[in-house]
Amino acid sequence: SNRVEAWTRDVNFLLRQEGRPMVKLTGHRKQFRVMETDWQNTDKAVKWIKEEAVNFTQPFVLYLGLNLPHPYPSPYAGENFGSSTFLTSPYWLEKVNYEAIKIPQWSSLSEMHPVDYYSSYTKNCTGEFTKEEVKNIRAFYYAMCAETDAMLGEIISALRDTGLLGKTIIIFTADHGELAMEHRQFYKMSMYEGSSHVPLLVMGPSVREQQQIPNVVSLVDIYPTMLDIARIPVPQNLSGYSLMPLLHEKTESEVSPRGPRPSWVLSEFHGCNVNSSVYMLRTGKWKYITYSDGSSVLPQLFDLTADPDELTNVAMKFPVTIHSLDKILRSIVNYPKVSSSVQHYNKQQFISWKQSLGHNYSSVIANLRWHQDWLKDQKKYENAIDKWL
Repeated sequence: SNRVEAWTRDVNFLLRQEGRPMVKLTGHRKQFRVMETDWQNTDKAVKWIKEEAVNFTQPFVLYLGLNLPHPYPSPYAGENFGSSTFLTSPYWLEKVNYEAIKIPQWSSLSEMHPVDYYSSYTKNCTGEFTKEEVKNIRAFYYAMCAETDAMLGEIISALRDTGLLGKTIIIFTADHGELAMEHRQFYKMSMYEGSSHVPLLVMGPSVREQQQIPNVVSLVDIYPTMLDIARIPVPQNLSGYSLMPLLHEKTESEVSPRGPRPSWVLSEFHGCNVNSSVYMLRTGKWKYITYSDGSSVLPQLFDLTADPDELTNVAMKFPVTIHSLDKILRSIVNYPKVSSSVQHYNKQQFISWKQSLGHNYSSVIANLRWHQDWLKDQKKYENAIDKWL
C-alpha cells in the first residue's frame, strides 16, 4: 500500500489512504500492559540488564525499540489497514488531565495549503470532527505516551537496581512525532512541529539534570554521539555532529576538529500522504518548507517564536528571508534535481509493478487501503493513471 500510494502521488486524484482516526478503550482500571509486544521486549531488556550486563567487564550497548505511542492498526479500514486507532486502557487514561488538553486551531479546508489539503484528505481527516472527538484522540495519545514512559521507567529502575545507572548514558528519542489532529491531520509525514519535532532526552554521568539545550539538532547526530561516547574516532564525512559537547556545555569549537555545527537542521520526505517532495530547513526562529522544484508549489515560512502553532504562513511577507534560506537549502541539497529524480523513479516503479500484474492491476489497487474510494469510480481513477503515464 505505502509504495503504490507514494508512486502515484503525482496522479491527479484524491483517494483516502488511511482509516479515519478514532479511539478505543480496552481492558480495565488495573490493566497497565496494553501494548503487550512492547512490554515483552521491555521485559527482555530488563532481564538482560539484570542477568547479563551486570556481569560485563566491558561497556555494553542496549537498543530497545518500542512501537508505542504509535496508533494501532485499524482492522475496520480493510485488509491492508492503516494504523489509525488510538487505543489505551482506563488505567492510563485516568492519568491524563482532560482539562489541560488544547484543541488545535484549524484553517478552513478552502484556505489550506494544497499539499496540506492532500495530506488531510488522504489521512481521512477532511470530514466533520466534534471537539470531543479531537479531545479524545489527543487524550488517548497522551495516555499511550504515559504507557511508553512506564517502559522507560522499567529500564531506568533495572539499571538503578544493578548499580549501573551511575555509569550508563540513556538516550530516548523517536523517528517521528504524532500530529494528533493538529493541522487537521494525525500520524506523521509532515514538516509541522507535531510530526518533525521529536523528543530527545539524555541522562547519564556528567550530564547536568534539568538542563535544556536550545540548539536545533537532528537524528543524524545520534550516530556520531554514540561513537563519541564509545571513544571511537568519528569519521569526518558524516552529516551529523556529536552531541556530547552540547551536553557538557562546552563551546564546540573547543572540541570539534570540524569546527562548529551548522545552525540549521534539514529534513526531507518523498513518501505517501504527501503529493510532492518536501524539504524543511529549520534555523533560529524560522522554519522554511519548500516543495518539488521550489516554484510550482507555494513555499511556507513560519516564525516559530511568534507563531508556535504554525498557523500563519509568512512566506509572501519576507521574500528576503525566503531567498536567503532557499540559498542555504540549495547549498546542502539540489532539491529541484532530487524532486525530479523522485518523480522519474515513482513512474518507473509504478510501470514495473503494473506490468507485473498484467490486466489485474486495478483489482489489486482496489484491495489496497484505497479500495473504498477506488471502487466508487474505478474507470475515472484508471483514466487518471493512464493520463499520468
